[in-house]
Amino acid sequence: YYVVWMDGIMLKIKHSGHYQNKCIYLVIGLKPDGLKEVLGMWTSESESAAFWLSVLTDLKARGVADILIACTDNLKGFTEAIQGVFPATITQLCIVHQIRNSCKYVVWKDRREFCSDLKQVYAAPNCKAAEEALLGFELKWGKKYKHAVGSWQNNWQHLTAFFDFPLEIRRIIYTTNAIENLNRGIRKYIKTKVQFPDDPAAEKAVYLAIMNIEKKWSQPLANWGLILHQFVTIFENRCKL
Repeated sequence: YYVVWMDGIMLKIKHSGHYQNKCIYLVIGLKPDGLKEVLGMWTSESESAAFWLSVLTDLKARGVADILIACTDNLKGFTEAIQGVFPATITQLCIVHQIRNSCKYVVWKDRREFCSDLKQVYAAPNCKAAEEALLGFELKWGKKYKHAVGSWQNNWQHLTAFFDFPLEIRRIIYTTNAIENLNRGIRKYIKTKVQFPDDPAAEKAVYLAIMNIEKKWSQPLANWGLILHQFVTIFENRCKL
């Protein structure tokens, strides 16, 4: 798969006589023809890097030979889990998730200015300009919001992977919008069912929602011919057509 997007959706499912939030793990893959498909779903009591490792291992055992780029949120240990199964895969952390996580540390009156300055970092034309913008951002905000700025520094390698690609590829990998849209679609289909009696009931509802959503995925991504050319040029022998 040229790109995979990975995320989980939380649902209330009955367990040991009580309803609790459980995570259904979802993976979308981008195929060589530019079409997307859901690769599977897995249920666990919570979202964790350890379980993602088992998900990725399952995908490999089922025949997924290679993943060029993986798009994820910044769940601790997620990148290491991917590298453990697909060591050649490039991981891009979702910029939108990173912005949200950073803003948790920022007081309301500072958020507009903080986000405006932060945009100079992730919207920079290239990685060098982004590094310079981050330095200025740190000088201005680092003392007041150490944890917010530090999270960008600590995750810098995987937050800026998209700068290595042309603009067309950047647009499809810098966020996990593809799978977040899937999650919204699932919630739309199951909105009348807020609780499920067991795991199979929840999985069946999610499966039926996915089947309806995938019917709309009948066209390749916009400008796919150009994007395909870029993938083949960058990854050469790893691209199977």
